[in-house]
Amino acid sequence: MPKPKKLLAREFAAGTRVIASREMEAYFDAPIAYIYASVFLVLSCSTFMNAFFLNGLVDMSPFFEVLPFLLILFIPAITMRIWAEERANNTYELLMTLPLQPLQIVLGKYTAALVFYMIILAGSLPIVFMLFYLGEPDPGLIIGSYVGSLLLGALFLAFGLFVSALTRDQIVAFVLAALIGFILVFSGHSKVVEVLDGLVPEMGVGTLLHDSISIVPHYTAFGKGIIGLGHTTYFFLMSIFFIWMNEISLMRNRF
Repeated sequence: MPKPKKLLAREFAAGTRVIASREMEAYFDAPIAYIYASVFLVLSCSTFMNAFFLNGLVDMSPFFEVLPFLLILFIPAITMRIWAEERANNTYELLMTLPLQPLQIVLGKYTAALVFYMIILAGSLPIVFMLFYLGEPDPGLIIGSYVGSLLLGALFLAFGLFVSALTRDQIVAFVLAALIGFILVFSGHSKVVEVLDGLVPEMGVGTLLHDSISIVPHYTAFGKGIIGLGHTTYFFLMSIFFIWMNEISLMRNRF
């Protein structure tokens, strides 16, 4: 007799939660996690404070504007160890023998990484309290920017996790994930778009990349307070695609 769907969903969630808990313990058992968090917050907040004192505006946009460029290096530093370390420590085979579906394992690791990212991002909240204490910033812009930052980090984590599954070398995983992040971010930079369009005017390569794959037009929309369906869908579909690819890579290695 087949199990009820509700029970199956509960078992699936329970298995995912086991992997997520294991990964969260691994994050906070190692001092490197605290180093990552400290460096990220120091760089991002110091950039904001510099712009704040120079411009004298009660505006958090400088923090969110620099965020994609910081994530190019920061997120790969988080994800490079997720699968590569399992292979290097010879625990990958043991993990694959657990009575769990590949998707449960992937989602468990992804959830833990996303929670870790959210905790670090929450470290910037004192800036929000400071701005409201000093003046009257636009709460809609701040909320929209945080939503965009969360979706941006979720996408970076998704392709970082996938790349880590392709190799046992953490340095290779870092470089490949950073390269993907670089392409997604800089393909939306106006100067890059102009140069690429100038190289092949009849094809409009720069504009094509900007409109099709770059995160910039979607991310900047959130910074303007626009939480649109199209922009949200872009991040969801891209993240789901890389999670699905990660599941496929596990299934191929498992069987």
